[in-house]
Amino acid sequence: MVLKTFGWSFAVTALGLVAAILFGGWTAFGIVAILSILEISLSFDNAVVNAGILKKMNAFWQKIFLTIGILIAVFGMRLVFPVVIVAVSAQLGPIEAVDLALSDKDRYQELVTDAHPAIAAFGGMFLLMIFLDFIFEDREIKWLGWLERPLAKLGRIDMLSVCIALIILLISAITFATQAHQHGGAHVDKSSTVLLSGIAGLITYMIVGGLSGYFEDKLEEEEEREHEEEEKAEREGKPRSAVALAGKAAFFMFLYLEVLDASFSFDGVIGAFAITNDIVLMALGLGIGAMYVRSLTVYLVRQGTLDDYVYLEHGAHYAIGALAIILLVTIQYEINEIITGLVGVVLIGASFWSSVRRNRALAAAEGKADEKTEVSSGV
Repeated sequence: MVLKTFGWSFAVTALGLVAAILFGGWTAFGIVAILSILEISLSFDNAVVNAGILKKMNAFWQKIFLTIGILIAVFGMRLVFPVVIVAVSAQLGPIEAVDLALSDKDRYQELVTDAHPAIAAFGGMFLLMIFLDFIFEDREIKWLGWLERPLAKLGRIDMLSVCIALIILLISAITFATQAHQHGGAHVDKSSTVLLSGIAGLITYMIVGGLSGYFEDKLEEEEEREHEEEEKAEREGKPRSAVALAGKAAFFMFLYLEVLDASFSFDGVIGAFAITNDIVLMALGLGIGAMYVRSLTVYLVRQGTLDDYVYLEHGAHYAIGALAIILLVTIQYEINEIITGLVGVVLIGASFWSSVRRNRALAAAEGKADEKTEVSSGV
């Protein structure tokens, strides 16, 4: 099971590390290995959240997520995205931006740093909305009941999450958006940039979230219809193609996963510049890490881990909330990537341990109930 799920990840790791050695020797090998670990640690919460969505999709779309989806994740967010940042911020053409990234790495990193407030505001708001919508929803299973119960009651107020997100965005723009420029010590007001980018992130979430919510409702209808067609085809002896099993609902859920992955990858891409400004090594390292995150997502789904450890999803969403705040804070202040990664790992680890304790308590309660039943039957 492990080899089947992680086989492609192992293969990509071997090819990526060999490519790193050929490109820049053992130094490049070390950088790519570090970047891979960085991406996995920063994106573990991504895998848990993705698994919660992916488990609603059939095997065909799970395979699409692991193949075509990884191409989008690696080449789109880990290679093209940093170049697009430079092209937009420096008003360069795509070819010029690539040439700059390869020939003048210091200038390239400087342009990415200048674009960071916009990236952080966009990604921070998108992730913050995911967190707020989660904690304001009344759920049957609660991890931190003392906190989640009152928040669920507050969640009955319409548009509360949007209002809170906008208030946090305004505070971020006012508090963090005046940056000291690298040249001459002059101050550049980034308030308008932060506001526009944050609102863009909010609008993106509402559009994508609205579409995914609509098609998530449609997904059940689609699955029932496809199940009926499959039974009919089996009776008539006509095998159905994999494409026929993939409905519009699954397609839009797939798009939602890609946008979600893009938002999660902001911190990994930005954090990578603290280690290297070579886009080739960055793409190799983050690409390997992204592949493991994808494989881990599928593994969680197929093993039913989220069903067995019910608080994992809670821990992942709290990690998302922490990451969103960290991204907004980094508009003004630099935060070490190790701290960013550890926050997510600690929260998810705590939720995992709480799940284990819950399972043990339930098992012990069932054992006592069985003993009582046996005693009663004996009497």
